[in-house]
Amino acid sequence: MDERLKDLMQELGNAINESLSDSDRIASAIGEIKRAGYDVFLVLEATIGFNKRETTDDDEPVTQEETTFKSAGRFKWTSQDHKFLKALKIAADEDLR
Repeated sequence: MDERLKDLMQELGNAINESLSDSDRIASAIGEIKRAGYDVFLVLEATIGFNKRETTDDDEPVTQEETTFKSAGRFKWTSQDHKFLKALKIAADEDLR
């Protein structure tokens, strides 16, 4: 993978992390959980796929690359958040243990 693409993917990962960190709604939910006496953490993983726009005679992409970003941030969520993630078939950390 070329260096420019790595830089762009890192920038996307940073933007995702910043948007979560800067979210007033997330901060408010975390604050409520903490005020209720709980510690909070959340681990999100995003898989992002992209195609290199190299074309053949029929103008179809010929390569595909996929990468995974892992957030270093930790958030805690409510039981409602956990149920929502399960409804989307997203495994929470506790589900993996």
